[in-house]
Amino acid sequence: MTKIEPLGAVRERVLANLRQEIIAGRLRPGDRLVERELADRFGVSRVPVREAIRALVGEGFVHFETPRRTVVRRLTANDVKELFELREALEVYAAGLAAARATPEDLAEVQELLDLAAAATESGDAETITDVNSRLHDRIVAMAGNHLLIASLEPVAGRLRWMTRRNEEWPHLLVEHRELYEAIASGDPARARAHALAHVRTNYRSTMRHLFGTELDSDGHAAQDDDRHARGEGDAGAQPGPEGER
Repeated sequence: MTKIEPLGAVRERVLANLRQEIIAGRLRPGDRLVERELADRFGVSRVPVREAIRALVGEGFVHFETPRRTVVRRLTANDVKELFELREALEVYAAGLAAARATPEDLAEVQELLDLAAAATESGDAETITDVNSRLHDRIVAMAGNHLLIASLEPVAGRLRWMTRRNEEWPHLLVEHRELYEAIASGDPARARAHALAHVRTNYRSTMRHLFGTELDSDGHAAQDDDRHARGEGDAGAQPGPEGER
């Protein structure tokens, strides 16, 4: 007998696939999501597709341009700024807790992830790099041992992965992650927080440069010519290159 997949499981499968396609850049800002086409592609009815799209709206990946037209969102500079402000508040705190609480087993897991990241960086495997780097940050937050902290980051985890995928300065990221690991492994919370803060701010500057061509100073302020982007008036979809609308 053919096993019937529960509707909830179908929805989660479609949701996970669409989310990953957006994060990986196979669905780009401005691309339209059409229920009928997606249902045919995944071999499912339109109901789980419709529910998956609504979930993606709630997660901030897509939005309704009109009641009948749903597209992948174009991130604005303000979207990026707000997400990195959240990272600065929560991930820096988490790094300090991780330095105080990490076990040898925790540190061994992070070292394994760094080895995977190094191999993926060497081969230029962007999708694996994004996945491993996201898992590394998740592991550091988990090492903090604070369930409320984990729950606070969970709603935006997907969008953070989406942004990480767009920053292709992979060798530099690997160096920073190794330095962050060493700071946490030292058991010094202040050192770990300092490295985490520097990492988040460097990543913010890189992301703004890649998405909008905006150069920020060390304090995160845009040059005068980039004020339009700093106010959030520009968006990632307006820029030329692979992240624009197809």
